[in-house]
Amino acid sequence: MKKIVLAFSFLFSSMFVWADEGMWLLMLIERLNYQDMKEKGLQLTPEEIYSVNNSSLKDAIVHFNQGCTAEIISKEGLVLTNHHCGYEAIAELSTPEHDYLKDGFWAYKKDEELKPKDLNVRFLDRMEDMTNRIQSKLDGSMTQEKRQEIIEAEKKAIEEEYSENGKYIVETKSFFKGNEFYMFRYIQYDDVRLVGAPPSSIGKYGGDTDNWEWPRHTGDFSIFRVYGDKDGNPAAYSKDNVPLKPKHHLPISLEGIEPGDFAMILGFPGVTNRYKTSQGIEESINDEFPAWIDASKSAMDGMKKHMDADPAIKIAYASKYSRLANYWKNRIGMIESLEKNNTVANKQKIEKDLQKWIKKKKKRRAEYEQIFPLLDKYYASSGDYYRPFYHSMMVLRGSDLATMPFTLGEVFEEYGMLSEEERATSFDKFAKKIDEKYETIYPEVEKDIIASVLSTYMDKVPAKLQSSYIKELSQKYNGDFSKFTDDLEKTSIFFDKEKIKEALKTGNLVSLGSDPLLQFTQNIVKDYRASFEKTKENEEVLAKAERLYTKALRESQVDKVFYPDANSTMRLTYGTVRTLPRRADRPNDASENYYTTLKGAMAKYKKGDLEFDLPEKLIDLYNKKDYGQYAAPEGYLPVCFLTDNDITGGNSGSPVINGKGALIGSAFDGNSEALSGDILFEDNLQRTIIVDIRYVLFIIDKYAGAQNLIDEMTIVK
Repeated sequence: MKKIVLAFSFLFSSMFVWADEGMWLLMLIERLNYQDMKEKGLQLTPEEIYSVNNSSLKDAIVHFNQGCTAEIISKEGLVLTNHHCGYEAIAELSTPEHDYLKDGFWAYKKDEELKPKDLNVRFLDRMEDMTNRIQSKLDGSMTQEKRQEIIEAEKKAIEEEYSENGKYIVETKSFFKGNEFYMFRYIQYDDVRLVGAPPSSIGKYGGDTDNWEWPRHTGDFSIFRVYGDKDGNPAAYSKDNVPLKPKHHLPISLEGIEPGDFAMILGFPGVTNRYKTSQGIEESINDEFPAWIDASKSAMDGMKKHMDADPAIKIAYASKYSRLANYWKNRIGMIESLEKNNTVANKQKIEKDLQKWIKKKKKRRAEYEQIFPLLDKYYASSGDYYRPFYHSMMVLRGSDLATMPFTLGEVFEEYGMLSEEERATSFDKFAKKIDEKYETIYPEVEKDIIASVLSTYMDKVPAKLQSSYIKELSQKYNGDFSKFTDDLEKTSIFFDKEKIKEALKTGNLVSLGSDPLLQFTQNIVKDYRASFEKTKENEEVLAKAERLYTKALRESQVDKVFYPDANSTMRLTYGTVRTLPRRADRPNDASENYYTTLKGAMAKYKKGDLEFDLPEKLIDLYNKKDYGQYAAPEGYLPVCFLTDNDITGGNSGSPVINGKGALIGSAFDGNSEALSGDILFEDNLQRTIIVDIRYVLFIIDKYAGAQNLIDEMTIVK
């Protein structure tokens, strides 16, 4: 589950602001939201949520590998995130002999913790408003290209000024489609180690069937630890590193939840498009999302049969397949939800009201009348972009082997710069680098991915939009791309790492320029870039139109509170524990439809099933009702629950915090009824699906027996 100043609701034409809608910048909470949050049940002060000079909640929240969110839950740097967020690292550390995805992993001592190759967390140090600084260098007469050039130059200057010679990572991001700018300064830790993960039969329980659906019974969590040097500073991995002593860690509540309880989520939501116009939504429904669905499904099909047949392949491709499957189902649900909720019509009403407002004054007309002609100009042809773009992209994204000629380019270049004597003594080091690149490459899988994506390209991309290169390939092989990939395997050096190492050793790298896989990849990249370049000028038209549209929208509603789209910067969202209307096709054994129990998981249990199997030990604990201190007062073991918080991709792993500042769960999904939420927040339907912290602790304690981890935590009852 995949990132401002003011808040604004697009829900229906009335523009009514709902308190639980919005992804808010922490530094503005006191001015914009604090009183409402207090009324809902918050007992913390704004300073306890966000402070630059003192420890606060923000210091316990990290951007996990720049894709998910995680939270610090002990004084020794223990990190809690979702199982699907840790999935790639868990898969990397797994082997057929030690399959941590299938069997789970638990470190009962710190020296048993495992270090993935590349995994980092970022702590937010501070944020600052840079709007006036950047806007002072811009004016309305600039071209979009010139405007962007100045913005990028100023961002670079801000980075140099605030990074303190590389101590911090600095990002300056635009908000409200380029109308405001904020700087974010982070400190990054690269020594992050796996501590614990339940087996996939718990952490991924329900699989693709339950993904984006309620009720859920998934223990979607994993645990890591952050290490630094002896002074607590970031450091490359070393056995001498020590667990981080964080500025703040979240206490954990066993109190439980009830409908109406306050719930606050801090995290790094990825991307929303709440200010997308009706034309943009129509294009997403008709062109963009279908192209993504078809392209990703073709890559998944290329992997699936091999994953089902070979455990080693299943481990190697598990993370990639899971990511594709998640977004594939999401895009399908997005289309259904946008259509069902009449999103286009709702947006059109907003736009008509805005046009009336613009026409009322000459000054408004001078600045804003160009908005809708610019939008018409862009959307007249932009839909043609998605089919060739996404299918070309999926060759590169779906097949690691297809990009291997580029991936190895740095290795070849570095080796080529060495003297003959240095090459002789360094060859083993470079050979090891090549081995590492091929660790998860299976040629038979890669061939099927490429063939499947190309076949779908020819089937789904209209003939007038197809690249001449792929057309020629199709004609040459009579539409059978499996024959093409068979030929690639016979003729390309990149299908055999030993041949690559031999070419490196003998210095015979010149011939690689004519390698058929390299030529294929270069042509796909060329097509990909051509699709992008065709829209570059048009994208500048859209950027200007959306910037002016958002500016006009805010000016036309001066009494409304607006919030910015998500862009992978830290946000706070708040709401309450809230039920969802029951669905006949999704039964829930819970008395009210805001939580689930282990009994419900058992009701779905199918021995040996890929999605609904359960570990024998968990079944034994259920039969004995051995839930320890983690049972609800009524005697059941809680698994998941719902709130009406406003989240999106990137919030996966975000802490769900009660009014006292204690952790009550970890957010991991949304519900299919409101998959249009990235574009239009649906107050009556949109929910956040959360794994209850009591279930997390039960699995750690009673199932895994990892008392060492429980002892680290600050648990309040």
